[in-house]
Amino acid sequence: MVTALVLLNVERDKINSVAEKLTALPGVTEVYSVAGKYDLAAIIRAKENDELAAVVTEHIRRVEGIERSETLIAFRVFSRYDLEMAFSIGLEEANRKP
Repeated sequence: MVTALVLLNVERDKINSVAEKLTALPGVTEVYSVAGKYDLAAIIRAKENDELAAVVTEHIRRVEGIERSETLIAFRVFSRYDLEMAFSIGLEEANRKP
């Protein structure tokens, strides 16, 4: 699994419409409206690099209203949420009394 964060600068009056269009694209799992240097941050998850490249260069690129983007490819994930989910598997059965 390949994960990328795409940071986007968007025309001011098109932030909501661009976010909605991005969420409809294959591979885009989440879109955040953010404060700071960028307007939106999109999370892309793909099976392989070629699929990721297609989402970024073919699909996102065609969304009107995007002025500029920067793509960050993730090497490794560090997530408390993922760890908690992994360690909680089976706890419900273990805590059940016969």
